[in-house]
Amino acid sequence: MSAAREGGLWRQGLLMGAALMALLALTIALAFVPLGRLNGVASYGIALAKAGLVALVFMKLGRSPALVRLAAFAGVFWLAALCLLTFTDYPFRQPIEQQQTRPGGQPADAPLLLRK
Repeated sequence: MSAAREGGLWRQGLLMGAALMALLALTIALAFVPLGRLNGVASYGIALAKAGLVALVFMKLGRSPALVRLAAFAGVFWLAALCLLTFTDYPFRQPIEQQQTRPGGQPADAPLLLRK
């Protein structure tokens, strides 16, 4: 490996580390700013930017063959579909009713035991 290529790798790694640290600092700073509902949106946006940087640089998806990029996209699509199904199911769940118990600790629908 040539010295110029090695220097480029170091520079790229340092720039990526600095970018990820800057996004981390932005995430921490955002935790102390009251934005209401926009707080979650901004946090997810920053997390998406971090994941994109890692995928493009460390996983080298920018220079990989089309089939590898398609496989990565399929994985992200599948994860998004599962999250979407989970998030649409959760609001429509009914609360679990508190089970009624008798003073002896038996459930209310259990048959009464005969006492002597």
